[in-house]
Amino acid sequence: MAKDSREVSIRIREAGIEDVPVIMRFIRDIAEFENLSDEVVADEETIAESLFGEERSARVILADVDGEAAGFAVYFYNFSTFVGRPGIYLEDIFVSKDKRGIGVGGEMMRHLARIARAGKCARMDWAVLDWNPARAFYEMLGAEPLEDWVLYRISGERLERLADG
Repeated sequence: MAKDSREVSIRIREAGIEDVPVIMRFIRDIAEFENLSDEVVADEETIAESLFGEERSARVILADVDGEAAGFAVYFYNFSTFVGRPGIYLEDIFVSKDKRGIGVGGEMMRHLARIARAGKCARMDWAVLDWNPARAFYEMLGAEPLEDWVLYRISGERLERLADG
């Protein structure tokens, strides 16, 4: 039976470089959840440089439950030319299996919404695997799936070929 969120202390905080090992653990955990463990090539060094180096690529918030790391969210700012304002792209959000159902995900999403509001962001976007049961959670928060947009990606050798022109 899931605990009620009033029975636990949930604290959302910005991650620091000292949290890199915890961030890596969550990266491995979400990859395992998504059946993509073989795609993780990041290590503590690349995460430290990308998230806390001179030119930060993204930001991370951590959720602590009763003082223990229970989840993370990785996000970065994008820009809408149509709206003329920034937005937040939520790259990943993950809550440890044993901490689900007590309000951790909702607290992280509310925290991100407050960051977006403070930054005058017009919206938050993210992609979800079609089989992920979290889709119902996102829709409960008021998010809507974008049916008319298709996510594209180019990487690896194909990206190299494109860059070489």
